[in-house]
Amino acid sequence: MLFEFSFYSSILLIFFVHGLVYAILLWRKSIINDTVSDKWLGIFLFLCILYISPWMLGFAGWYDTQPYRDILFYVTFQHLFFIGPVIFFYVQSLLNPSFKFGKKEWLHLTPGILYCLYTLVIVVTDKLILHKYYFLDDGADREFDTWYQLAGYISMMSYFIACIRYYNLYKKLLVQVVSYADTVLFKWIRNFLFVFLIFLVVRFIFFILSFSFTMRYWDVWWYFLSFSILFYYIAITGYANSIKTKVPFKADLFNAKPALLLYYATAYNDFEEAEVIEMEDNTEENADNDFLKEWKPKILQAVVGEKLYEKPELSLTDLARQLGTNASVLSKVVNKGFAMNFNDFINYYRVQAVTEKLKAGEQKTQTLLGIAYDSGFNSKATFNRAFKKAIGVNPKEWLQQQAS
Repeated sequence: MLFEFSFYSSILLIFFVHGLVYAILLWRKSIINDTVSDKWLGIFLFLCILYISPWMLGFAGWYDTQPYRDILFYVTFQHLFFIGPVIFFYVQSLLNPSFKFGKKEWLHLTPGILYCLYTLVIVVTDKLILHKYYFLDDGADREFDTWYQLAGYISMMSYFIACIRYYNLYKKLLVQVVSYADTVLFKWIRNFLFVFLIFLVVRFIFFILSFSFTMRYWDVWWYFLSFSILFYYIAITGYANSIKTKVPFKADLFNAKPALLLYYATAYNDFEEAEVIEMEDNTEENADNDFLKEWKPKILQAVVGEKLYEKPELSLTDLARQLGTNASVLSKVVNKGFAMNFNDFINYYRVQAVTEKLKAGEQKTQTLLGIAYDSGFNSKATFNRAFKKAIGVNPKEWLQQQAS
């Protein structure tokens, strides 16, 4: 197989090979651990290495030699309409255990499938019917047509916005239904989306430069090098990510006042619809005082009296089962009756438990972090953040104040 090694082709080849290896490793990890998100990330990396292939192979001499030239001309390497949907599926599968690829998801892939059919028409017309260049009579690769590159960019930007929207809804849901939100807010997703945003910004810059100046083939190579570095970071960090969410839900991305349908897990990978959890805190509405007076003491008795806050993975549904009601009712009571979301509410009483133990001198026999864990916290960062939010200072400063 022809491959002329040069500075330009060799560097992209390194990223190509490493990207392919990580894609295979992610697919293997997906099979072993039954993690759908790893499968989608592997597909994304495969699309990335295809994306840089024309420039890598071009500098390796393929555009100057037959039949390699026709391979580059007639095979679509840059599947721009697939990249956006794939990152959207990845984000959903990582954040939502109830995500399944169904008929509606196929609709997202329709533009990419139609473009593949369009390229198939080109191949059949030129190679099988006319036996000459017809669609490619100008000697240009069709996948670099301006309309396709711009449409693909708009597609990726649209799905990036959808991913941001989905992630924000996820964060709003978590603080309403679990007491350990900080540990599963997925900083990796934030970093992943930030890196993808950098790619979109760099692509936009090169769009502007290409319209303003005549860019040579090796000038554009620097864009593909920067893209390779970005997807290589995603490959390494994404493969190392091992956090799994446990809160299945259904989100409406287009609702101005979003509400999420919380699911109950009934069996392995099987979920039953539960109640709607409102994402907007409608504090302007008059709360039913009798309703709050009835439920606030019950909640306090369960959380404080029975020390449910000591359960590290306490959720709103756990508390609802304990009290014989549903999560939607408790969410409204906590938000309106205590003026806090569920995560802050539980962590507040965990902090109170820590301060009581510190006042009793338990720090003399065990570490501060050990006391925090005994009180229901499951990470040092969450403990420090919750303590400062509830008390106003960090734990060490509070201890110094108590000693003075």
